[in-house]
Amino acid sequence: MAASLSTLHLHHQLTFFRKPSFSLLNKSVRSTRITASLEFNITFAPPKPKPKLPANLQTDAVSPSLPPGQHFIPWIVRGEDGNLKLQSNPPARLIHDIADAKTQPKKKKDQVKKESGGNVKARMEAEPKRSKAARRFYNENFRDKAQRLSKVLAAAGVASRRSSEELIFEGKVTVNGSVCNTPQTRVDPGRDSIYVNGNRLPKKLAPKVYLALNKPKGYICSLGKKESKSVMCLLDDYFQSWDKRNPGLPKPRLFTVGRLDVATTGLIIVTNDGDFAQQIAHPSSNLSKEYIATINGVVSKRHLFAISEGTVIEGVHCTPDSVELLPQQSDAPRPRLRIVVHEGRNHEVRELVKNAGLEIHSLKRVRIGGFRLPIRPRAWEAC
Repeated sequence: MAASLSTLHLHHQLTFFRKPSFSLLNKSVRSTRITASLEFNITFAPPKPKPKLPANLQTDAVSPSLPPGQHFIPWIVRGEDGNLKLQSNPPARLIHDIADAKTQPKKKKDQVKKESGGNVKARMEAEPKRSKAARRFYNENFRDKAQRLSKVLAAAGVASRRSSEELIFEGKVTVNGSVCNTPQTRVDPGRDSIYVNGNRLPKKLAPKVYLALNKPKGYICSLGKKESKSVMCLLDDYFQSWDKRNPGLPKPRLFTVGRLDVATTGLIIVTNDGDFAQQIAHPSSNLSKEYIATINGVVSKRHLFAISEGTVIEGVHCTPDSVELLPQQSDAPRPRLRIVVHEGRNHEVRELVKNAGLEIHSLKRVRIGGFRLPIRPRAWEAC
């Protein structure tokens, strides 16, 4: 845009003042007085001419029904002659399609059956998709509760998973009057009649139990009945009061998640949930395990560096997450090390300390993931 400036008169009067120091910023300062008179004479160039539309697009450009100066929505359509034209009204074909449009009717059961190939139930359940919370609620309350036969026997406390499979292979388990030799057979204790060695399996399975136990020294993590000093002996009072706390429910068959050797004390988890135990014990879970190792002798920085470098256990190089020398206590003159690992290898902490040239006096596990050790030895508490 071109502009021409003919005259410009500027008269001003200014009153200056000295810049204040930082110590006077909070005090009032006399403001500047400016007076000015401006006179402008500005002219603008004429507007540029708008480009003209092609002749084939000027047809029906303005509807006669619209008042002059009113805006309209242009519709560019292709006429019968194949040329494009501009009009203010939507095409007649679009108006007819909108008028004839109807909402989609609900599909009848026969039509759904025809589309899904006869499996109406699968079609109905597949649509729509549910949230994770809704699927969990459905699985816990409405879904078919059939499980593998070997898993049902283990959950009922008959035997371990492997021992249950051996009973099934030996033909000692019957389902609805027939001998079943397949551990993968899907059964529901609430509907199916299951017998093991002539004894009827209860219709209700034992609830899931999760206990944190403070294992003392001298006890082993074995479930054998011949073992007199098993950690399960520490839960006798728990099983004695089971019928009072859970009337009508069978006693669960508990087992330990992982193991602690006979000389190691501390936290061990006891449960009857195999899936939960697999998640805790499997190395892919990367759950950290914290140990307190009491050492015979003097611990130096060289020993700490040697432990932090790790060692090879069962052909795998294992490295601890952290190694820390704890402050010495008045009632415990021996030095103590706090070692955190996540591999879960057999005797991992003992091998790490042994590789550094140290001797362990006692070893205690105090944490598994977010589970902490109960206070009293031989004590247990619900997780």
